Amino acid sequence: MTAHEHRSESDQFDDNLDANEATRGDDASAGNALAKAVAEAAEMKDAWLRARAEVENVRRQGQVDVAKAHKYAIEKFAEDLLPVKDALEQALATDETVSAQTLRAGSDLTLKALTSAFGRAAIREVDPVGEKFDPHLHQAMQAVDSDLPPNTVVTVYQKGYLLNDRVLRPALVTVAKAPERGG
Repeated sequence: MTAHEHRSESDQFDDNLDANEATRGDDASAGNALAKAVAEAAEMKDAWLRARAEVENVRRQGQVDVAKAHKYAIEKFAEDLLPVKDALEQALATDETVSAQTLRAGSDLTLKALTSAFGRAAIREVDPVGEKFDPHLHQAMQAVDSDLPPNTVVTVYQKGYLLNDRVLRPALVTVAKAPERGG
């Protein structure tokens, strides 16, 4: 074998070694890339599960908050009514020596406390005497002849009440009717 032939066999051997090492290198880098991708996928799954659990916790807490809001919605109004109840109980606990004038003054103060509580709760009174009849706010009990224009509220039997522009109770009223013609 000549030196040239020996060299070409050697070169071929080196080339084969280089190819094998390159294949092993590709396998190693592919294995590293696969391991990295698997680790990244596991991290993403963990992050997704944590985010999903957090969303579920927020949803549950929101439901609890809504339930508490419904359950205790009138708490402030109830607190405002307690002094009114106390005043009424004190009035009933008085003996016969208290004058009617003193009882009246106490009742006036109690009514003012109740009106104040209604105001803080956005409860408004509907007292429509002399106003045009509104079927959304008033309930007509009867129609009567009157000097007032037709469909005008003549008498209020029972005041109505609104809560934030929603009717709690319509006012019970008598309405003027158009004079009957004929005769």
